[in-house]
Amino acid sequence: MSDDVTDRDYCLVGTDRPPKADGPPYAACVQCQEPTEYPESYKGITLCPVCEWREAERTSCSG
Repeated sequence: MSDDVTDRDYCLVGTDRPPKADGPPYAACVQCQEPTEYPESYKGITLCPVCEWREAERTSCSG
């Protein structure tokens, strides 16, 4: 495996992520309603860091 290969090259589930916000207002998490790291203006599903981590654990590749 070469040094320029990342985890994203192997597991393609849910790889699209919204851009990080520079500051408030932040979008609310669609699961728990806590603030996320994403701008409020982003249209789409946003998750807070905790829910993002749990979703990643749930959907991780167990290869």
